Amino acid sequence: MSSAFPVPGDSSSTVDDAAPARAPRRARGQLRVEALLSAAAEVFAGKGFDAATMTEIAAQSQSSIGSLYQFFRTKEAVADALIRQQVDALWSRMDGLAERAPVLSTAELGHALAGCFVGFRADHPSFATLVERPGPPSPFVASVRRKVRERVEAILVRHAPAADRKMLHAMAPVVQHAMKSAVQLRGDLEGAEFKAALRELDAMLVGYLTARLSAR
Repeated sequence: MSSAFPVPGDSSSTVDDAAPARAPRRARGQLRVEALLSAAAEVFAGKGFDAATMTEIAAQSQSSIGSLYQFFRTKEAVADALIRQQVDALWSRMDGLAERAPVLSTAELGHALAGCFVGFRADHPSFATLVERPGPPSPFVASVRRKVRERVEAILVRHAPAADRKMLHAMAPVVQHAMKSAVQLRGDLEGAEFKAALRELDAMLVGYLTARLSAR
């Protein structure tokens, strides 16, 4: 899914390292791939990338291991294909926020950014497991991290078009990592403790944006 908004430095050129062994040509084949990826999401979310096996993914989808290998050569290919599927939902969420950014107050934007990743990763629990798995990231995963930062910058630009662009560019990775911190809090804390900590992170992000964009 391409962004409806200009994304600084965005490029459509990526390495297709998650290409399936055989792309489905018919609706039936596409449905089978979707079932395999849905099963993989459950296995990866429950066991992590390293512990998951192709056999378990096939069993979870009630398919034969041969059917899985027909479409995906390796576990890494399954993981990257799943990330590609899930990342479209992330772009949709972030582009929706970019659309609303011009009419949001800076405080409202801070609240929305603080909860953006928490909501997305709650809907896609395997995403963090795959994107942040140990070892060098695949070219596609590396591009996802970069494009998240570029979209954050685009949101800031749409919210504060008169602000200094170099400042917004420098702010983007700071905001990105604050958003990631919200996800880490969910992993470390539960219940009322998580909600209290998230409110503090929310206040920190709102305060930062308000201080930097006060001239708006």
